[in-house]
Amino acid sequence: MSVEFLWYIPNQVEPGHRGDDIVDNHNSLDTLTKQAQAVEDHGWGGALIGTGWGRPDTLTVATALAARTTTFQPLIAIRPGYWRPANFASAAATLDQLSGGRVLINIVSGKDNLAAYGDSDGDQADRYARTKEFIQLVRKLWTQENVTYQGRHFSVADSTVLPRPVVRGNRKHPRIYFGGASPAAEKVAATEADVQLFWGEPLDGVAERIERLTQLSDSLGREHAPLEFGLRITTLVRDTTEQAWADAEAKVAQLADRVGNIHGSPRWRAAVGQQRLLALAARGEVLDSNLYTTPGRFGGGGAGSTWLVGSAEDVAASLRKYQGLGISHFVLSDTPYLPEIKRQGDQLLPLLRG
Repeated sequence: MSVEFLWYIPNQVEPGHRGDDIVDNHNSLDTLTKQAQAVEDHGWGGALIGTGWGRPDTLTVATALAARTTTFQPLIAIRPGYWRPANFASAAATLDQLSGGRVLINIVSGKDNLAAYGDSDGDQADRYARTKEFIQLVRKLWTQENVTYQGRHFSVADSTVLPRPVVRGNRKHPRIYFGGASPAAEKVAATEADVQLFWGEPLDGVAERIERLTQLSDSLGREHAPLEFGLRITTLVRDTTEQAWADAEAKVAQLADRVGNIHGSPRWRAAVGQQRLLALAARGEVLDSNLYTTPGRFGGGGAGSTWLVGSAEDVAASLRKYQGLGISHFVLSDTPYLPEIKRQGDQLLPLLRG
């Protein structure tokens, strides 16, 4: 199985995301293009572009970056409800054609400021039932003509998306990534997604989830190619192990000063995945050999809030252990983003690919 290495590009209105350098025009097209081109030049396959109301529209950013690059694959995070499936299927297929088949999609079902764009906030089971329909319908629209679909949440009649996504080898349409740790989310992943994307949990937790999802795929009657697995994690790489840990502890101290402990925040929303990260911090500050859990208490409680810390050799050894469990898609990052694209592309990726 081929292994994919992606980075992260933070399309944020406010500068300084997770310790990034605060610079003028931090979210301008030129600044984001420099990051996307550095991703290309330093060995990465592409980058995740996050989504959420109050941030630049992800598909628009991805389109602009695809136009200024040649191999860069945008992993475009999108939300059912923000998009209706037929509109999204058409927009993504168009970008896929224009970019020569470089589009990747990350479906996000977590909470957002839904009322701001006219969506409603159902319970968890309802939210994931809608996500399941969304993925089913988008996949049909990408691969079939004259689609008629009647679901509880979405429907189309005699619908054909043109142009079609790029078909190449086993690729029939853009790969669909999906995250979520609740039972409802895992059922969607097991039957509908192409890649289940995990946050940075210890090896035993990831192994347990891979086994459970594989069994779920069998028991629920998955109709697609076998589910693949990915890891979204921060990788703090320095020339020596000692320097990496010193820098990691200093960055956590800065986070603590700036945001405080997320347990005390009235905005804290205890999604299952976020609860799992906080539970890891309660188990210990460092798990496995170099998985640093403390940042999860101060970094928002979400993706990238646990860090693999060490020299390039230390971090590569840990990532190879995840690969040994069945992880074949990695989304890595650290701040400041642009220098770390280059540092880790030059120091870490050759060890992983070697």
